[in-house]
This record gives sequence, C-alpha cells and structure tokens, in this order.
Amino acid sequence: MVYQADKSGVSSTAEDDSRITWVGRVIRKFKLDEFPQLWNVLKGEMSLVGPRPNVEDETTLYTKEEKHLLDVRPGITDMASIVFADESDILKGHSDPDLAYNQLIRPWKSRLGLLYVEHSSFWLDVRLIILTLLTILHRRAAMFRVGQLVQSLGGNEAICSVARRETELTPHPPPGSDIVVMTR
Repeated sequence: MVYQADKSGVSSTAEDDSRITWVGRVIRKFKLDEFPQLWNVLKGEMSLVGPRPNVEDETTLYTKEEKHLLDVRPGITDMASIVFADESDILKGHSDPDLAYNQLIRPWKSRLGLLYVEHSSFWLDVRLIILTLLTILHRRAAMFRVGQLVQSLGGNEAICSVARRETELTPHPPPGSDIVVMTR
C-alpha cells in the first residue's frame, strides 16, 4: 500500500482502492500477504485454522454474540476465508468499503466463525485446510463443499446459501442483532 495508507481511516480494502500499489495488487492477488502470518502461528499468537481476525475498530462493533469469536485463537484460514476470498471484489465500487463490509460480509463471516467456534475440532481443522487448498485450484468447488460442511454442522439454509454464494449478497444484520449496520 502507499505510504501512510493506515491514516486514511478506512480499514476495508476494495479491489479498486487507490491506496494499493501495483506491487501490492500482485501480492494480494496471489495471497502472498498471508505468509507473514505463519510467523504468528509459530509464535503461538495465531492458529492455522480459526476465525480470521478483524481489525480492532471492527471488533468494537461486535454484538454480544459476535464477541464469542474472540474466545478462540484467530486463524489464517476458516470457512469465511474460502467463501469471501473475493472480499476486495465484493467491496469494489462502494463509496464506503467499511460500511459495505459491515453490511454484506461481516454478518456472514461472523456466523461462519461462530459455527466454527461451536464445533471446533482437529478433524474440522483438517477439512478446512484441505478446502483452503482446493480453493486455489477450484474455488467454486471449495465453496460448494463449504456449504455442505456448514449444513452438516447444523447451519440454516440462509448461511448454507451464502457459503455456496448462490445469491447476491445483500445487507444483513450481524448475529445477535436484528438491525443492519448503518454507520461505522
């Protein structure tokens, strides 16, 4: 990103974000920006699998229910990492990417994370690592399998549909709320 990109006050990064340099676009496209997190895993600060951490500004917006995402060690990959691997494309063109993130992605990312927290196990981690690798080869197949996984874990039809990305994302309230986020 450009120098002092963090000073812009925007946490979410859309595909058309002017703060991303051409080198940054290449790094992000091939997910090379994820490799430094392996150091965090080795230090014990992160896990390979677990709910992806949000920036601190975002966690202050969490509902009481979403705060349970903070009960487990954050991970490099999870169900939402597969389903929303195209996060920057989803946010592209929105005048306020942070608000769009909180309306379109966060409600489902949190639900998927909470499902993981509730059913966390070694074998679930193994399945998610395999699905993450499948994402590299065939993302649609990986999302379909995440939808099956969510269903097997007791996820309702709405979250299964989002996991398979069968319909366009629309604003939705986060878990534990019945109100769509309107401000950030």
